[in-house]
Parts: sequence; structure tokens; C-alpha cells
Amino acid sequence: MRVLQVMAGARHGGAETCFVDTVLALRRAGLDQRVVIRRDPARAALLRAGGIEPIELPFAARWIDLKTRFGLARAIDGYKPDIVMAWMRRAASFLKPGAYAGLGWLGGFYDLKYFRHCDHLAGMSADMRAHIVAAGWPAGRAHILRAYAPDGEGRRLERKTLGAGDEAPLLLALGRLHPAKAFDVLIDAIAEVPGAQLRIAGEGALRPVLEGQIHRLGLGDRVRLLGWRDDRLDLLATADLCVFPSRYEPFGIVSIEAWAAKVPLVATRSAGPGALIEDGTDGLLVPIDDAPGLAAAIRRLLGDADLRARLVANGRRRYEAEFTEAAVVASYKALFERMLSERRGST
Repeated sequence: MRVLQVMAGARHGGAETCFVDTVLALRRAGLDQRVVIRRDPARAALLRAGGIEPIELPFAARWIDLKTRFGLARAIDGYKPDIVMAWMRRAASFLKPGAYAGLGWLGGFYDLKYFRHCDHLAGMSADMRAHIVAAGWPAGRAHILRAYAPDGEGRRLERKTLGAGDEAPLLLALGRLHPAKAFDVLIDAIAEVPGAQLRIAGEGALRPVLEGQIHRLGLGDRVRLLGWRDDRLDLLATADLCVFPSRYEPFGIVSIEAWAAKVPLVATRSAGPGALIEDGTDGLLVPIDDAPGLAAAIRRLLGDADLRARLVANGRRRYEAEFTEAAVVASYKALFERMLSERRGST
């Protein structure tokens, strides 16, 4: 079985991280695959370090980007894949019908018009699958393909390398600096949690706005923006709490990363985390855009060691049951086998 993986995503993002993690895990599992990505030296380097030499193409606007259209066609003609998997809508929009089965992966609640040349669609949650079916897609060709979080202990960093002290509690948030991630709400909340230190690992257009907010609130000694980081396991190993304040989050890989890393988790009731986390059992959930409520949940967790231990233990159990590399790789391979079997049966 040969699988061509196509990703045309942005430079930074959770879906893009999921893509890299997944194709490298599938390689470790022995899958024969080729990878086509939107030109990105950092992503290409991560793939090469894992033993994959990617094909890099521009992936500009589909109707004018002849280089990508011809380059993708050459990759398909040369490799002759059984399955082409398009990660998100830009990649899917470049697909054309061919002698392969097409699988579209949704990183959000997308319009399905971008996936018209796919045979099967998959999202990361039951809500995403329901969205696909509600849009008219056949239920038998709509699937759930979960993300996984890397297992193993991260390397605990010296807090001074993050500009943090050893005495005060250290909170960590991960994600793009984008309005959907609601880091502005988190920064407001930290103003109501005396002594707590916050580090936000991510990059994006909102950096100047968030830096201005930090300065305006006088939080420069407690809140820092770290930029995009590829050592999230180490950051999680160093943090006392993980906070995930999103306004909009279709799934939320950060949740399962916190569970895997045994870090107590506070999140909002946005679509993904709200459906994934059991409030008070494996995380604490608060309303969206509620800085006082978020601050109260953080204070509660910092002040209750037994609660932190319970959330960590239950979160780790959820991770081991549903979100390990082995479990997720098995689900991908099972779907690929089904698609290949259907394809052969129809010819």
C-alpha cells in the first residue's frame, strides 16, 4: 500500500504539528508513503530528521498556481499511490480525480466544497464527523481519525532559560497568537492570580497586541511570549499547570499533550475541549471569554494538591486508553486498508 500525504498548511499551527507527528509515526510503523508540503524549510527539516524527504511546492491560489498543479500531478504519476491524503482544505482543493482513493482530513468545521474530489473524509472528533454528515456526506465514508500526543518524559528546563523564577507557579499556554486562542483573556486572568508566572509558546500576527496588553497591565515581570517552540514536551515538563483558553477549538491537541505529560489542565468549553474533557475529572472547564472564571479555576487548582493529582491521574488514563501513538497509528492503517479494499473491489 502506497500513501501520498499532502499538507499545504501555514507555517505554525496545531494541525500542522499533528501532520508532522502523524506521518513520522506512520513511517515508524512501516507505511510506504511520500510527502508533499507547502514550501517551509523548518517543516522540511523536521521531516528529514525523521527520515522523510518531502517534495516542496508553493501551494498558492489554485487557479493561478500552475507550478503546484503540475508538481503534484508529477508526484502522483511518479509514485502511483493507492491513497492520497489531503490535510485540510487548501491541499484538498488541488486534488483531481485519479487512479487512487482520496482521503480529506478536516482540521475544523470546513465547507465541504473544498473536498469534492475526495472519496472519504475524516475529522478528529465526533462533532467533526457529525458536521461532515450533516453537510450531506455519506455516513459510511465519514470517519474519526484522532491525533496522538508523544509519550515519554520531557526534559525539565531550567526556568531561568524561560525568564521565570523557581518559587512562583509556572503556567504554560501553547498555540498560535490568533484571536481564536483567546490569549488576551488568559493575560487578563493572570492579572487576578497574584504571583503566578505565565509563558505563552506560539507565534502569530497578534504578538504586538498581546505585548501591548502585557505592558498596559504591568505584567511584564510575570508574562512572557516565547515565540514558536518545537520543544513542547520539555515546556510541559517544566510547567506546573497547562492553560488552554480558546474561544474556538475544533479538537485541541494541547489537551491530550497535557494528559500525556501529566500536567494539570484548565480549558474553556470551546467545541473540542468541551467535548473531550470531563470537568473535575481530567481537567477543569470554564466558560469562553470569562477571565474572572478562568482566574478562579487557576487559583483553585494551584491551591489544591489533591485535585491536581486527581486530574493528572485521570488524564493520563484517558491518554493511555485513546491517544497513544500505537492506538492512533492503528486507526489510520485500518482506514487505509478499508479504502484500499473498497478501491480494489470496485475495479
